[in-house]
Amino acid sequence: MRHCTLSHMSDWPDARNSNGDRHGYGSGSTQPEGARSMRHVQRGGPSAPGHPGSVPRQGGHSSYDDNVYDDLYRDQRAQDPYARPDSQDGQGHGQDGYDSGYNTGQVYGSPGGPGGPQGPPAPPRRPKPPVNWKKRITWGLVTFLALLLIVSVSTYFWADSKLKREVDLSKVIERPDGGKGTNYLIVGSDSRAGMSDEEKKKLHTGSAAGKRTDSMMILHVADDGGNTMISLPRDSNVTIPSFKGADSGKLYPGTGRQTKLNAAYAEDGPELLVRTVEANTGLRIDHYAEIGFGGFAKIVDAVGGVEMNIPTAFKDKKSGADFEAGKQTLNGEEALAFVRTRYALPGSDLDRTKNQQKFLAALASQAATPGTVMNPFKLYPTMGAGLDTLIVDKDMGLMDVASMFWAMKGVTGGAGKSMNMPISGSAGSNLVWDKAKVKELVSQLNNDEKVTVSGTP
Repeated sequence: MRHCTLSHMSDWPDARNSNGDRHGYGSGSTQPEGARSMRHVQRGGPSAPGHPGSVPRQGGHSSYDDNVYDDLYRDQRAQDPYARPDSQDGQGHGQDGYDSGYNTGQVYGSPGGPGGPQGPPAPPRRPKPPVNWKKRITWGLVTFLALLLIVSVSTYFWADSKLKREVDLSKVIERPDGGKGTNYLIVGSDSRAGMSDEEKKKLHTGSAAGKRTDSMMILHVADDGGNTMISLPRDSNVTIPSFKGADSGKLYPGTGRQTKLNAAYAEDGPELLVRTVEANTGLRIDHYAEIGFGGFAKIVDAVGGVEMNIPTAFKDKKSGADFEAGKQTLNGEEALAFVRTRYALPGSDLDRTKNQQKFLAALASQAATPGTVMNPFKLYPTMGAGLDTLIVDKDMGLMDVASMFWAMKGVTGGAGKSMNMPISGSAGSNLVWDKAKVKELVSQLNNDEKVTVSGTP
């Protein structure tokens, strides 16, 4: 059996344990303490060959047992109030009841140290920065404006692509000089294009082939905002001038023949109509816009109907009109009957043009209300209904259409003047224009002057 000795090299104050000896403490002397025998462990079994003096295995409780030392370690851990419980079961033991004592890096506070029971509290967490509402509102506004811009640009190109630019005013010959402002020739045709037989019957349009003008107006948009709308009766007596065929390109000399204004449209379409208006008035037409029966009725239905105040009841079998006096909301079918009626009116075509102007005023006001403009479920159907059947000249853009619409709304709403072309009398069933008044009217329009000419005979 081999004995091991342990010499204490440190010099500790004198102290004794409960047995009176000095084991585990310094002697307090400058001389080293005498050597003591250290308890040895004897392992059982014979000495290994070639290794004399091997420790034999001890039997019974004196043998080396890992479980004994594990139990002792757990008992010490259980008595330590600052020992960290094991993360597996919360009691200082792992899943198999064994605590390795491995330090994960957590520092345990001593009774008087930071974080301990009697020590100073741990430093508080840094508070979260306050919400920057100004920054959030700014980014929200930027996002909203960006989306609004995208929607606006998309809507513009969508609407612009729907315009039917079918009229070529470059084919119109011998045109007068232009003046200030912009002149639009607005035409309501009796075109049945795209209408089913059921729709023709419902709207009382008949099934006549081709198309004719049912109403014509000149809208002058002044540079200073003084706008004027002038109705041209379809039965106006005019002279058909020389012209170039819109399709053939052939030149047709003037014959001096006189006929109704709407005959020019029937003969060679919009280009000859523009040529005839310019030749008989001396006023240059800058843009042309035309809408048919079906499109007109769809616009009215898209805005949810138009309220009208009809002063006198009237009924017309040909147009389908049957109205009582008083305020009422007209749908598309009723509105079309209202603007087409002439045989039931005392002034025939002159009274019809007045009804057309009144209705356009109400329609423009209804279409421009916030309930329509700010509601996409109304705005897009209204724009689609109008643009689907709107025919314009090749140089007319969407901004020109918008300018025409707002000027029409302003005139019919009272911020301008609406009138008929001055009439001096009649020739048979045709209405004769007052040439002197027409000349004065055109001069005032070309110079953006206030219109003083009256359309009353």
